[in-house]
Amino acid sequence: MSHIFYEITLVLVLATVLGMIAQRLKQPTILGYLATGLIVGPLGLLRLDNTEVLDAMAQLGIAFLLFLVGLEMNLSELKHVGRDVILIGAGQVVFTTLVGLAIAFGLGYGPLTALYVAIALTFSSTIIVVKLLSEKKALETLYGKITVGVLLVQDFIALGVLILLSGLRTAGEITLATIPWGELGLTFGKGTLFLVGALALGRWLVPPLFRFVGRSQEVLFLVSLSWGLGLAALVAHPAIGLTVEIGSFLAGLSLAKSIENHQIAGRVKSLRDFFIVMFFIVLGSKIILSHASAILAPTILLSLFVLIGNPVIVMLIMGALGYKSRTSFMTGVTVAQISEFSLIVVTLGNRIGHIGEEAVAMVTAVGIVTITLSSYLILYSDGLYRRFGRLFKVFEFRKGAAEDGRETHALRGHIVLIGCHRMGHNILRSIEELGKEFSVIDFNPLIIERLQRRGIKAVYGDAADPEIRERAAVQEARLVISTIPSLADSERLLAEIRAANPSAKIIVTAEDEAGAVRLYEAGADYVLLPHFIGGLQLARTIQEDSSLESLKRLKEQDLAVIMNQP
Repeated sequence: MSHIFYEITLVLVLATVLGMIAQRLKQPTILGYLATGLIVGPLGLLRLDNTEVLDAMAQLGIAFLLFLVGLEMNLSELKHVGRDVILIGAGQVVFTTLVGLAIAFGLGYGPLTALYVAIALTFSSTIIVVKLLSEKKALETLYGKITVGVLLVQDFIALGVLILLSGLRTAGEITLATIPWGELGLTFGKGTLFLVGALALGRWLVPPLFRFVGRSQEVLFLVSLSWGLGLAALVAHPAIGLTVEIGSFLAGLSLAKSIENHQIAGRVKSLRDFFIVMFFIVLGSKIILSHASAILAPTILLSLFVLIGNPVIVMLIMGALGYKSRTSFMTGVTVAQISEFSLIVVTLGNRIGHIGEEAVAMVTAVGIVTITLSSYLILYSDGLYRRFGRLFKVFEFRKGAAEDGRETHALRGHIVLIGCHRMGHNILRSIEELGKEFSVIDFNPLIIERLQRRGIKAVYGDAADPEIRERAAVQEARLVISTIPSLADSERLLAEIRAANPSAKIIVTAEDEAGAVRLYEAGADYVLLPHFIGGLQLARTIQEDSSLESLKRLKEQDLAVIMNQP
């Protein structure tokens, strides 16, 4: 057992170092993990005796990754992303697949291998693209919203691909004459049935169950893990015949519309990040360097297609729909890489016996090249367009007609209220009376549900989580008000908000005078002391109403607040 412990520790330390180097070079850490796998595997610089343990951890990584993909995919959003986004996403998938098939056939691959390669070229990395757009503060721009919508469409199509692969369990090359159509139909029937079942669970069973457990972070975390892994194991049971990947995806999808989904995602991401490291290490370790000369030319050709062909396909579609060349270009460069999904697909194909190690190594190499170069393309896309924008005017077929009158609205210069219970409820009422834009963060799912029914931007989760703060646009707020009474939490929150948004005014809460002094020293613009406020309000009431008739009104207001709290 200790030997396994030391091996895993050594691999993690190496992955950490190489991941930090990749990050320093403004690259996704995925590249560092793949490099770790190369060192562990084909280069032979570090030999491991317990590779089966890493394989099991890699399988968990895939499960958690797809669980989160499903969790963050709200199918109802397909109704809101618009016809154009669906056409762009679906059109890109179709044309990339067709051109990819032609290139793969031209390289001499058989029909089934060519299909896997073409599919692998189709999907773009949601994790990498959203992270880079977030760093650029571009998620709320028009092209940012179109990109996220296109990625959503890709993920939906990817679910169908996974179901398709589940129905092609026969090893070896398959032709049109030998496709098991009956088995494929049965598999799609099962997949559709479980998809409908997952959506039904998400609508009727999940809300009351997770509302019940949502008050405790620990219980919510454990229930979420049990739900995800349990449903994955059920779907992958031989009696059902689907895969762990589909089960994990459907488990996340069933929770996508829950109020708690952001908080669940925040807690599960750390597990995903740990285990997915193992997936990329294992993937890198299985690259066979003896294939290097054989895959060099295909890797270069297919990488050029992904880096240039995919953006051109998107720009052609968007130009035909009437978008301006800048929007088309900025959206196009975001799809100039293949995704983790692509690597999962070819890994699954190899496990089934459809494709060989050489094809897996080639697609992995394309992933390394395209992820590396596209990261720079996305980060510096504004400068690239300023320099070469005139060249892309040829893709502006309708003079930007699709963008006439379209404006994107993002929360900026608004108020963020953290904690909407008791005192926060009264503050919320005052903010509403001011008519100012605002958002709310709270850890009570019943409060969030009630606010969302009123059309208020309300986020369930812990304000200490950076992602929760990002969803409430704390980094763009003019004023942040926290009613959290804990001094330690307030100090940490104050420091993190100040670092992310130096210009914001920040109001925090303290339970006593000593705490208020510490928070002022930490940089708070104002500190709420509930007993001060209560005393001042009572004094003002006595001064302004000598008959004290207003006490009855205050009593009724306070009782209404108390009785309405969950």
